[in-house]
Amino acid sequence: MKYPSFLKKNDLIGVPAPSAGAGDELKVNKYKHANKYFKDNGYKTLLSKNIYKCNKGRSADKKIRADEINEMFKNKDIDLILCAGGGEFLVEILPYIDFDLIKKNPKYICGFSDPTGLLYSITTLCDIATVYGNNFSSFGEEKFYQCHYDFLDIITGKKLTEESYKLYENESLKKVTGLEGLNLTEKVYWNTLNNKKVKFTGRIIGGCFDIIAELAGTKYDGIDKFNEKYKDDGIIWYFDNCELSKEETIRTLWKFNELGYFKYAKGVIFGRFGVETSYFEYDTKNCLKDSVLGDLNIPVIYDADISHKGPTLTIINGSIAHVECDKGKGKINFELE
Repeated sequence: MKYPSFLKKNDLIGVPAPSAGAGDELKVNKYKHANKYFKDNGYKTLLSKNIYKCNKGRSADKKIRADEINEMFKNKDIDLILCAGGGEFLVEILPYIDFDLIKKNPKYICGFSDPTGLLYSITTLCDIATVYGNNFSSFGEEKFYQCHYDFLDIITGKKLTEESYKLYENESLKKVTGLEGLNLTEKVYWNTLNNKKVKFTGRIIGGCFDIIAELAGTKYDGIDKFNEKYKDDGIIWYFDNCELSKEETIRTLWKFNELGYFKYAKGVIFGRFGVETSYFEYDTKNCLKDSVLGDLNIPVIYDADISHKGPTLTIINGSIAHVECDKGKGKINFELE
């Protein structure tokens, strides 16, 4: 596994818009606030020319968005790439991404939600670590929380251990300025399927569950090679389910299992589901228990802090992760080997 250099003061952060851009005044305000934060804190930024554009969920044509990613990997002055935001249509750019170029110019690319399409593909196809946890826009919020500082500490190499948070957001604040932060009102409690303490180690991979479901089995899914290369380490999967119903979750996990995703799995981590939709009145526990995960005889954590219901932990895709969960609290330590 290749681990690119961490971010340092005075480094240049490339900010592409591979999915949506800022399509309204509130989002523009948030993006500008984020840019000011990074500049005020000793970093340089190179923003996408399309960062303030959004047409039907796209910052630009798919080829233009892909060329922007390729150019940022090619540009020797850019030290780290931080995706502008999430969205719906990043997968459209994948046929135009130059993965051979990326292999020759490894650097950390970071993002959250839709950028999974790039992060997951780059780690499984190119054997380069990537970072899931925040987008550039996340730093446009007026108030920062521990999750923001954890992300910054990880991409600058200051820490490799995170612990579960105390509170999470069940409903977001109404957007008035665009700078609204997290609405932390609910107590965090990590659960396990067997209701017991679990502890496991393996090479971690995952991201937004919805996006991996789209990539699964395509040529942008390098999990077969990844699995075989790291089978002796074992694999830890983490999933951030944004929009899929409980029934869709069961079907998607069945598909993943049929594709061999879990054959070397040491454990699975599910974050809090973004929506609670079920035709058969499933709760999260029984949804996962009735899926293939219930038959695999591996530890399964759910309601973890890897979720669209923030805060969310920062995950280094491709690293060795040591995971613990006991009495509602969790801890993850990453080893870069």
